[in-house]
Amino acid sequence: MTYAPPHDADHGAGWPRGSFLGRLSDAALDDLLALGRPRDFGARDLLIRQGNTDRHTLLLLAGLAKVTATAENGRESLLAIRLGGDIVGEMAAVAGMPRTATVTACGPVTARAVSQEALRAFLLRRPDAAVELAGIVSERLRWANNRRLEFRGYSVKERLARILVDLASIHGRPGRDGVELGFTLTQPELAALTGAAEPTVHKALKELRAAHLIVTGYRSTTIRDPDRLRVEARLLPSDLD
Repeated sequence: MTYAPPHDADHGAGWPRGSFLGRLSDAALDDLLALGRPRDFGARDLLIRQGNTDRHTLLLLAGLAKVTATAENGRESLLAIRLGGDIVGEMAAVAGMPRTATVTACGPVTARAVSQEALRAFLLRRPDAAVELAGIVSERLRWANNRRLEFRGYSVKERLARILVDLASIHGRPGRDGVELGFTLTQPELAALTGAAEPTVHKALKELRAAHLIVTGYRSTTIRDPDRLRVEARLLPSDLD
């Protein structure tokens, strides 16, 4: 198998700008994608298992995966969604710690596995990429902290709107009718991310659609009015479009 990174000088035809691969310069991207070995996963395949001590990192080239963690009481929580352009498993590679979460393919996923040694060597010779990776880790920590704070300070509809704004800022692409995510989350997944019951999330989604703020379809979600959605989420207006 050979990889074909779908990028150009502006990354407009490739990975989202908010993703790790979408942030790299062409030179750094070519250098990184020359490392490791290709991996293909099918739906429900485990890319990474919580608690394992393996140290490789996976670069997601295409597909959709979910990040979950299981607490001591056995309850599983959905922590995040990862798409083509994202990096997963970097914490174990950089910090040498056991896996803190499980990553599962939600459909066909194409990835590239990079060893701990190869990733560290790459980051040393590409400090610009190291800065981008540090930014990614920082943003993921902010995402997790925000979700904890929002559980008590915002209504379900506001929490849902905030999650959609965040997803659009990371994975969104300009489309004909607004900002397209290129994927859609099930109501159980949205309920897990917002910490709410499914019927309440269903009601919030219906209200956002009725207000013409979002459109949901098969494998896609479009933010029709990003600034109005930010107002609904009690966020400041943005130039996201």
